[in-house]
Amino acid sequence: QVQLVESGGGLVQAGGSLRLSCAASGRTLSRYRMGWFRQAPGKEREFVVGMSRSGGTTLYADSVEGRFTISRDNANNTLYLQMNSLKPEDTAVYYCAADSGLIVAVTPKQYDYWGQGTQVTVSS
Repeated sequence: QVQLVESGGGLVQAGGSLRLSCAASGRTLSRYRMGWFRQAPGKEREFVVGMSRSGGTTLYADSVEGRFTISRDNANNTLYLQMNSLKPEDTAVYYCAADSGLIVAVTPKQYDYWGQGTQVTVSS
């Protein structure tokens, strides 16, 4: 099994940037397809971005396309989410997720492993 730990969240003004990290242990990330999700208070967990197991395919939610970038560092066994041009509506707890499937997955049910989440707050 793989264990995931997110970090990098915080408070930022609108228009600012943050980089989230998801450190993996137990198994190498290259064995998994990966995803970032977020959940705001009172709302369901929503898809942000996904990456195929090979890393060759990524898919972004329309709301973050062009502002967020997912990347994976196999040497450090870490997944990243670079978030630029942040908006107040990006405020949420952000989770990374992993699954042994091959292609990009966009629903929470498709992922078996989850981190504990990191809070991102964007002030207006």
